[in-house]
Amino acid sequence: MKKTIALSMSLATLLMAGSALAADKLTLQLKWVTQGQFAGYYVAKDKGFYKEADLDVEIKPGGPDVAPPQVIAGGGADVVVDWMPSALATREKGLPLVNIAQPFKRSGMMLTCRKETGITKPEDFKGKTLGVWFGGNEYPFLSWMNHLGLKTDGGPNGVTVLKQGFNVDPLIQKQADCISTMTYNEYWQVIDAGIPADQLVTFKYEDEKVATLEDGLYVLQKSLDDPKMVEKLARFVKASMKGWDYARQHPDEAANIVLENDASGAQTEKHQKRMVAEINKLTEGSTGVLDVAAAERTVETLLGGGSDPVITKKPEGAWTTKVTDAAK
Repeated sequence: MKKTIALSMSLATLLMAGSALAADKLTLQLKWVTQGQFAGYYVAKDKGFYKEADLDVEIKPGGPDVAPPQVIAGGGADVVVDWMPSALATREKGLPLVNIAQPFKRSGMMLTCRKETGITKPEDFKGKTLGVWFGGNEYPFLSWMNHLGLKTDGGPNGVTVLKQGFNVDPLIQKQADCISTMTYNEYWQVIDAGIPADQLVTFKYEDEKVATLEDGLYVLQKSLDDPKMVEKLARFVKASMKGWDYARQHPDEAANIVLENDASGAQTEKHQKRMVAEINKLTEGSTGVLDVAAAERTVETLLGGGSDPVITKKPEGAWTTKVTDAAK
């Protein structure tokens, strides 16, 4: 009897071990460092949503020296978070990135200016110095300037572009009249630096009708040619969206989960709670399914770049519903 019980327990242990080993591994490369911008993914892992989907997901933080397209091209990730302008520009250069899901419905990008500069409308940018992020983040800005008919070479009929680091120093130190900010991050850094909101003027890309899609999920085309991988990606997207839904319902808890995963220790509770609250406004109403009309508007914005467009032709196969269809 004792032998039978022991054998049964051993068999159960082996089955449990086998089940644990059976979890499908998947690596996600984030666009930036661990912060509320990616709360849904950290929540999905922390709350066991990935585990429930039989997935073992590794979440790799990004940073100023990390380019998600390069990471996935080198085999360092299965899925990357990227902005569509960057992904389409990368695709046109030969790396077949494909959007498989779009958790973010709205853009959080904007230009933030000191009111004392006299800038009240986009046409007032002429002759001013504007801080711009590069590394793939400059594409929406360059398209916007082309739509306004403003050159970016520093001439009298254009704007002077200051290559902005991922901070707000140029505005604080008055090196630039306006800088690039996100509604959920750098804008609040300006506020925290001591410049009140009533001394600032903001121009949201969304309001100016030049917003492009941000923070989509991208894979290489070869992943979509593998039915097993498509099925795994579908489980990943479904669990991730469950994480985003939970983050909207429990924003403070989501912020704390982000903080627990921040190995750098650089983030603060106040900033992360504020960030998650703002991020939730951008993901609200999203099921993860890409809005094709929004994608096509992004393409039109990028094509309308005057003499130096971000992309030179309409992409084919740059997005698919294959994964989100399977996730249903």
